[in-house]
Amino acid sequence: VDVEDAIRMNADCMAVQTFIGADGQLSSIDNLSRCINAGMRYSIPTLGVVAVGKDMERTDRFFKLATRIVAEMGVQLVKTYYCDDFEKVVAACPVPIVIAGGKKLPELEALEMAYRAIAEGARGVDMGRNIFQSDCPAGMAQAIGKVVHGGYTAQQAFEVYQEIKNA
Repeated sequence: VDVEDAIRMNADCMAVQTFIGADGQLSSIDNLSRCINAGMRYSIPTLGVVAVGKDMERTDRFFKLATRIVAEMGVQLVKTYYCDDFEKVVAACPVPIVIAGGKKLPELEALEMAYRAIAEGARGVDMGRNIFQSDCPAGMAQAIGKVVHGGYTAQQAFEVYQEIKNA
């Protein structure tokens, strides 16, 4: 949406998907740049989302490059996927990173991914389908919150999820 619409909706942040190294790269970078500039005028931060197509590599090498490009364009936060050697991606990116939840995983696996990402330097988790497609979305949301904000291990958070699910 336009920045004025974001203001009208009382948005705390604007997000822009970028396709680094893929079809649509130039237009997505142009869109990101415009959003960053508009956000700066109104003190609304921009989240740069590193998009990954089906045929694109999902390696720490790619994510280090893509997150760095997006960060150096001026975003205040980056959203990307968790990968092997994720701590290297975090170390190479000058702004905070949150991870995307990705494809639907069994609840314990999703919690383990979130735990590893936080342990390796991610500042947050942006989970969609791993919460709303869970058989207990409220329990899964609370369990993810325990990992991110409560310092819980994946197993401890899974127990929270199971307690809520079985209540």
